[in-house]
Amino acid sequence: MTTIMQRQIKIFDTTLRDGEQSPGAAMNLEEKLRIAELLDEMGVDIIEAGFPISSPGDFKAVSEITKLVKNASVCGLARAGFKDIDRAGEALKQAKRPRIHTFISTSPVHMKHKLNMGENAVLEAIGASVTRARNFTDDVEWSAEDATRTVPEFLCRCVEVAIHSGATTINIPDTVGYTTPQEYFDLITMLRAKVPNANTITFSTHCHNDLGLAVANSLAGVLAGAGQVECTINGIGERAGNAALEEIVMALRVRKDIMPFGTNINTKLLAKASKLVSNVTGFPVQYNKAIVGKNAFSHESGIHQDGMLKNVETYEIMRPEDVGVNATSLMLGKLSGRHAFKDKLESMGYTLEEAAFEDAFRRFKDLADKKKHVFDEDIMALVDDEIIRGQDAIMVKALKLETGTGIKPTAAMTLSVHGEDKSVTATGDGPVDAIFKAIHEIYPHGASLQLFQISAVTEGTDAQAAVSVRLEENGRTVTGKGSDTDTMVAAAYAYVNALNKLLVKREKQAPEALTVAR
Repeated sequence: MTTIMQRQIKIFDTTLRDGEQSPGAAMNLEEKLRIAELLDEMGVDIIEAGFPISSPGDFKAVSEITKLVKNASVCGLARAGFKDIDRAGEALKQAKRPRIHTFISTSPVHMKHKLNMGENAVLEAIGASVTRARNFTDDVEWSAEDATRTVPEFLCRCVEVAIHSGATTINIPDTVGYTTPQEYFDLITMLRAKVPNANTITFSTHCHNDLGLAVANSLAGVLAGAGQVECTINGIGERAGNAALEEIVMALRVRKDIMPFGTNINTKLLAKASKLVSNVTGFPVQYNKAIVGKNAFSHESGIHQDGMLKNVETYEIMRPEDVGVNATSLMLGKLSGRHAFKDKLESMGYTLEEAAFEDAFRRFKDLADKKKHVFDEDIMALVDDEIIRGQDAIMVKALKLETGTGIKPTAAMTLSVHGEDKSVTATGDGPVDAIFKAIHEIYPHGASLQLFQISAVTEGTDAQAAVSVRLEENGRTVTGKGSDTDTMVAAAYAYVNALNKLLVKREKQAPEALTVAR
């Protein structure tokens, strides 16, 4: 029997950079640090922490993440200009394993309409930018933006220049999600065969999901010889998003028969990472999402249930425990004590400081008094919600509603704004409208409501409500999230959480367009 040697694939996570570019997905510093810490614990090889020159907030986030991360390489993105690269180098100064990721467009449409540069100017910019980045670190990644719509011969020349200038990783992005698996396989194969010294560097995939092919294209790239995959938790990212990290990792794990590749990812933390990113961004995970969706391991069909009872392998190709989903969810109730609650949190991957634990335990007991059964999902919602709201500059302190048939809906609300309590009473067309008007009166703003969405955390009439609110202000879009057994309270939490994210978004400024190579 022939033994196939397993090749290790590096996982490059760009949730904090490309993922944050999703409309409405702004993250504050504390949220980014929490995600980075979990990515590091999970075994991600490279964490793209941000785009340092884009804003002071991004620069600080990258810098702080370098101090926090213990094992992963920390990467900063930079365009081909020297100012970008120098700023990235400065942000990564304290990183144990710093990486600078520099890029420039190479497709005819991008070079003409975005850069206003010819081929020779682009080639010169590639050489200069990679050389500049090597002044800060030996680990330099270069990307050909819109590579899959680039003329193959010119792409080969670009890659050759990048390698000659010192790039150690070459990324071939499908920037607009245009390619197909066979095309992408052929592209990576062609580059590896034609470019001089291609065997000395690592090729990387970065595929967008505009046609729903991001994961398939990424895996095709791996089969063609790519040694790194760029992806995000839950597949978040611009437009339709990126290749989903959890899907890439589990596909490689489950289908080793045709893809004999391994990763360093602790898959038992995938569900936790998915929930954390969902809570931080306010983007709910669709129920039928592969690997981490609520229904990923649920079986309702009688035929499926019968097969599962006889042998789980009839309808499951992986175990829920493999991705961190608990087989049993009903564990605690109103009689449970601190010790049981702490053990439960630890089993779910939460480690809280004493003050945070006491607050979480208090909220759990309050919830247990309201609900007959407290499920794992309930505990996750209340703990994550409390952590997220604990970082907010604006917080809900009190809410009282009067509503009903023949009654003008009225909301009496108290908010803490930068530590100062402010109260107001407002009326509206309905209870939600009254709440939102009260918030607006206490904290005036120009944001407009784009989305109001309610879902249940678990089943039953006593389930916690999870509310998502999307606000837009001057082209900035944010999504807030809140949960509570009282739907109206959850709505207030979500709206206020969105306002807090607007505060973060206001600090961010889009980097100026690149017009020169240096």
